[in-house]
Amino acid sequence: MEFGTYYLICAGVIGFIMACGVGANDVANAIGTSVGAKALSIRQAIIIASIFEGLGAMLAGGEVTSTIRSQIIDPVFIEGNQEILIHGMLASSLSAGIWLLIASYKGWPVSTTHTLIGAIIGFGSFTLGLDAVSWGKIIDIVISWVITPLIAGIIAYIVFYTIQLTILNRRNPLKYAKKFLPFYVGTAAMITIYSTLSKGLNHLGMDLIVLYEVILTIFLSAMIAFVSSFMLKKIEIPSEDQISYDYRQVEKYFGMLMVLTACSMAFAHGANDVANAIGPLAVVVDMVNNTPSYHTMPFWILLVGAFGIIVGLVSYGYKIIATIGESITVLTPSRGFSAEISAASTVIVASAIGLPVSTTQTLVGAILGVGLAGGIGAINLRVIRNIFLSWLITLPAGAIISIILYYIISYSMVYLG
Repeated sequence: MEFGTYYLICAGVIGFIMACGVGANDVANAIGTSVGAKALSIRQAIIIASIFEGLGAMLAGGEVTSTIRSQIIDPVFIEGNQEILIHGMLASSLSAGIWLLIASYKGWPVSTTHTLIGAIIGFGSFTLGLDAVSWGKIIDIVISWVITPLIAGIIAYIVFYTIQLTILNRRNPLKYAKKFLPFYVGTAAMITIYSTLSKGLNHLGMDLIVLYEVILTIFLSAMIAFVSSFMLKKIEIPSEDQISYDYRQVEKYFGMLMVLTACSMAFAHGANDVANAIGPLAVVVDMVNNTPSYHTMPFWILLVGAFGIIVGLVSYGYKIIATIGESITVLTPSRGFSAEISAASTVIVASAIGLPVSTTQTLVGAILGVGLAGGIGAINLRVIRNIFLSWLITLPAGAIISIILYYIISYSMVYLG
């Protein structure tokens, strides 16, 4: 293909920029609750995110190119229009990367998926016509803006209220923590194990039927809960004059649980969203090399994505971590645990029923639910307003930037030719 080498170089650079945007925004908000609740330091959170986001992205990466090609733009309209698709993917990826970096600089947690979809809509509608866009998919996304945060918020409210009822509001919370914590440990383990089995093993050629996944998940989580119960029994119950210490110790246990839920969130996020960073890059590589969209993704693409994500997380991620972990509401380990476990479970359930979700919006909804458990006064409404506005302008912002970049790239090719 003419300009094939040029396209590959551009795709690599743009893919790296897009990955930086994902690392700065999406990955940072996935670990923000753990840092905000003081369960993990920023350094520890970055290490965990780098490992589990990478695992999730690599295990789920094989499905990316076919999804990016056909989910938003009708495949009929791009047959025989290879250069249009290549220019469009380059413009969409760069547009999404630029918007994510702008949002990260402002401290706005936005959706990588929705940013990229908005960018693809932009170039597709202006080059191929409005009929080329799968508008039904767009309607699903708009509906998810309301449904996803609402579901996560309700679950988080219920989880934290249950923790208050069973442990925190008791006279001797450590005594009841020994009794009820194994249940929460088992629940967190269940979500982590099931997300691994359902999202990971099938990409390793170990596809299990749903019944086996459920049975194995229940068995392993029950074993983990039993072990935690055995370990908790060894804890000495403090006397009445040590109640303040008692509360701190209970929160410390929830902080340990947050390490598990942070791993679960990072893996689920990697499996669902991080691969967006390298999806358009993979499409360009497929088109230039004339390889099918379902082939195994080249390792160098994964490497570009992983490195870009880490760079973005380290450089700008702290702003999103501050917004998610500190600005919306005050988080303790028990509150952060409730938000993370609710967000992770919402993502898994929504994926199972085919509802398009944003992990960003899910987590923000969960944090809102936890905050509302302490009354409306516990929520920073100004921050929430800014976050909601950033969600509303994400699709059009991605589309407008993509259209401009598409024409710049197209005219550059004409000039070079």
